[in-house]
Amino acid sequence: MKQFSVEVEHLTVAFSSSYVALEDVTLKIKSGAFISILGPNGAGKSTFAKALLGLIKPTSGSVRLFSQPAEKVNPILIGYVPQVKTMDRRFPARSIELVLTGITRRWPWGSGGSAYRKACQALEQVGASHLAQKPLGTLSGGELQRVYLARSFVRNPRLIILDEPAAGIDAVGEADIYRLLENYQKDSGATVILITHDWQVAAHHSSKVLLLNRRRICFDAPEKVLTEKHLGIAFGHIG
Repeated sequence: MKQFSVEVEHLTVAFSSSYVALEDVTLKIKSGAFISILGPNGAGKSTFAKALLGLIKPTSGSVRLFSQPAEKVNPILIGYVPQVKTMDRRFPARSIELVLTGITRRWPWGSGGSAYRKACQALEQVGASHLAQKPLGTLSGGELQRVYLARSFVRNPRLIILDEPAAGIDAVGEADIYRLLENYQKDSGATVILITHDWQVAAHHSSKVLLLNRRRICFDAPEKVLTEKHLGIAFGHIG
């Protein structure tokens, strides 16, 4: 029987007395699963991801990764790919330096040696070796996401969390991102948690789908979750 990489028990996150982002969410994710999280804007998807990353403390309930409280898990076990739009392109840095932050956990001024070699290998893994010395501000959306993907791979994590990684990327770039992600998962056995608005992506890539709108609506195989009934409950409409 596979171990659970994620165990969430009665997770509630309230930012104020009048705004509850997540309410009483419970689920378990087996190691090696590919999970997609779907829900409307404001459904608490990114809040859920931040709770898994230990960046947000639950108001009540608990989050455990690899049988440990989320905030105590070694960061080496987790890779994170944010939305492209969260990156300030004006920051004067090169692609290789962004990848190195996945190792150093800080901006790596002057880093070299084994860390530099690992960063180069990660860029090669995602087909982005040619971007190593390019300033971040010159990269396209697809190129920047490849660099972020390399950053998430560089320490061979057991869990990768991605927040809308294909947003603002063309269809070819999107297909490449998911191909690279599936190849990594196949080779490493890592667990993947993907936040997406794309129902087709969730249906095609996921072993399970979490349909979320502040509360857990459904968590099951894609064909059982992506029904008119469940989508209607989550989004208030179909289509």
